[in-house]
Amino acid sequence: MKFMILRKADKDTENAVMPSEALLSAMGDYNIQLAQAGILRAGEGLKPSAEGARIKFQQGKPIVTDGPFTETKELLAGFTIIEVNSKQEALDWAKRWPVEDADGNVELELRQLYEMSDFADGPGLQKHIELDQKLRKQPLSNSTYLLFDGNCREAFEFYAEVLGGDIVMMMTGGESPMADEMPAEFTDKVMHVSLQVGNWMLMGSDCPPGMFEKPQGFHVQIAFEDEQQAETTFNQLTEGGMVQMPFEPTFWAKRFGMLVDRFGTPWMINCGQCIEGA
Repeated sequence: MKFMILRKADKDTENAVMPSEALLSAMGDYNIQLAQAGILRAGEGLKPSAEGARIKFQQGKPIVTDGPFTETKELLAGFTIIEVNSKQEALDWAKRWPVEDADGNVELELRQLYEMSDFADGPGLQKHIELDQKLRKQPLSNSTYLLFDGNCREAFEFYAEVLGGDIVMMMTGGESPMADEMPAEFTDKVMHVSLQVGNWMLMGSDCPPGMFEKPQGFHVQIAFEDEQQAETTFNQLTEGGMVQMPFEPTFWAKRFGMLVDRFGTPWMINCGQCIEGA
């Protein structure tokens, strides 16, 4: 059974008064307890209604009213979703809400969420079931993972410069918890690296000695809107590598090219795509 603990708004939350360090710590401890009990499903704070809006429909026509809204007691400041075995268990957890919040004068509301089993079978319910099943299949994230023959660090430092990214994590064999099990020659090699480029991630590592295989059967595909930047990136990646298809106009894009860089990584670069999904 899923329940939502609704944290009602008050004068401070509506005035965007940020939580104290003590409250942040207390809420962190509370959420950790929920997580350790295996019942935490979600939890977020809401910004003041001044930054929100209400949408009211009249005869199917939406009418939007910007915040703030005066009736504070009817507003929400945040929510926590838990999954427990009974309403009483949910109440027990809600009653453990940190006393540091609003100096112990916070108002909460507990509401149970509907689940698929609560509804009668039919075409309408089936739509929701199929959507739920589809969403469950979708991975949380997707990243290209590249393997190298000892030059992973050099490659990723190059990619960070060319692609305007940041290396957010890099661990060598000697720095890993498995350092004692690593071959001596792998001590300074990269066991894992993550490169953040905007909203996508490129990952990689060096292969253990004697296990590297030349990349084949795939390309890392990147796209640009700016034609000049796309061409610059193509040329930079090509340095010391091999052009497979020149960066030229195609029927699906203003410019497109394929290459293998000097580290052996194959790339496709699209610019100004003319076909949706290309």
